[in-house]
Amino acid sequence: MDHRGGKATRAASKAATATSKISAQGVKSLREEPIESPSAPGATRPNSRKCGAVGASGSLQRRSTPGSPERPQVRARGARAKKALLGAEDAVEGQAVRAAKLEPPAAGPPLSRASSRRRGSARAAGEQRPPPEPTEFPSPGPLVSASGAAPGGWNPRAVLDKLRLRRQEISLAAETVNKVVDHLLRGLKSCDSEFKDVGLLRTGSYYEHVKISAPNEFDIMFKLEVSRIQLEEYRDSGAYYFVKFKRNPKGNPLSPFLEGEILSASKMLLKFRKIIKKEIENIEDVIVQRKKRGSPAVTLLIRKPKEISVDITLALELNTSWPASTKNGLPVKDWLGTKVRSSLRQQPFYLVPKHAKEGNGFQEETWRLSFSHIEKDILKSHGQSKTCCEINGMKCCRKDCLKLMKYLLEQLKIKFENRKELDKFSSYHVKTAFFHVCTQESQDSHWHTRDLELCFDNCVAYFLQCLKIEHLEHYFIPGFNLFSRDQIDKISKEFLSQEIEYERNNGFPVFHKL
Repeated sequence: MDHRGGKATRAASKAATATSKISAQGVKSLREEPIESPSAPGATRPNSRKCGAVGASGSLQRRSTPGSPERPQVRARGARAKKALLGAEDAVEGQAVRAAKLEPPAAGPPLSRASSRRRGSARAAGEQRPPPEPTEFPSPGPLVSASGAAPGGWNPRAVLDKLRLRRQEISLAAETVNKVVDHLLRGLKSCDSEFKDVGLLRTGSYYEHVKISAPNEFDIMFKLEVSRIQLEEYRDSGAYYFVKFKRNPKGNPLSPFLEGEILSASKMLLKFRKIIKKEIENIEDVIVQRKKRGSPAVTLLIRKPKEISVDITLALELNTSWPASTKNGLPVKDWLGTKVRSSLRQQPFYLVPKHAKEGNGFQEETWRLSFSHIEKDILKSHGQSKTCCEINGMKCCRKDCLKLMKYLLEQLKIKFENRKELDKFSSYHVKTAFFHVCTQESQDSHWHTRDLELCFDNCVAYFLQCLKIEHLEHYFIPGFNLFSRDQIDKISKEFLSQEIEYERNNGFPVFHKL
């Protein structure tokens, strides 16, 4: 007896329902034109695809049926990939489809470009500020493919294999960098200066174990604990602050760097750089690179045995409550847990001498919040389950997705090195977007290694949407928009969005230029 007749009828009905939902909420919105205004009322974010969702039968949905003709690999630049609808046979397998309706985040006001520091332009760090408007972000939608190859026919595993750091190279690079850093640390501690109490804090992609290609870039913080200070927020930015000292009967060792009542970031960085340069004169094959405008780091170039760039950043360590602007940040409750969030917020926070933009220049007295040590902790223990990616635990593809995202931006920067549109984008933007996707997709089962290509595509979709609506919320400071027009101009965001769309639609040809 043929049971397929009734089954096919039910399948067709369910498929029609599923198709209707996806068309209305997912596929249609993915084809909308970029939103012109990030604050336009009623604007919606398109759905992106769910990574790692498994249906009741334990099988994953497929993008196309076996034997279907292959799609052309190369498409017009900026074209959008067509999204295949769920088939009737897949629908009856009991696959769960989530297509959430999304709203764009409310873009905060840009930093004021008026005058410099004024009494009314700064907010005390401890003062309660109104919480930012609740925001929603692109939520991964239904999984529509589980084939071995990613869209466009590229192989993410092959790319990751080529990006994997070689143990011998890692050992040699770490040994070389450690010798230079130890020399500098001894020099700073031994000289009679304001930096004799500095300590070491290793941060950045190498120490987060997400470094790609080669161990040729390192980030080092020299931290200096300060106490009895008062922070005043710079123009409601949430990220930049003026530092003042409370009255101290024992005196203030940093008083030489005061500009009136304000601790001058530029003065302190200038002296720090001067001492570093003097110490480097005694180290062979190491030079201090030219200062980059607005950069808080002193960049060293180690020339032998291989070229290695080392960013040395001075950081003020504050063992007090985090500023009010961070109250609703670090949204890891559903991902890592409430206890983990509380524990992380009990750690100190840091201020680095990064100047806020002010018109066409910079406010050189400001300091910027830094949570790089917290980011390292999150990536180290990144799973909802405490055994994720441990020897006896389930493996996930979170870090692999981040590596591929970093590599995508890195390769595009190389491809367009003679243009200026990508100059203001950094791996920090990629990492921030990645953290938000991890927040949305909190379950470890959503990041199974077999679903790498879909999880990566989900991260790319999120990043693209942030570019199009010009809003990427700082992970620790919800009121600070990393993609505001004060930070990055619209033309640059449109250029990067167009290039990523082209790569995504054509199987990421830039990945093959290794």
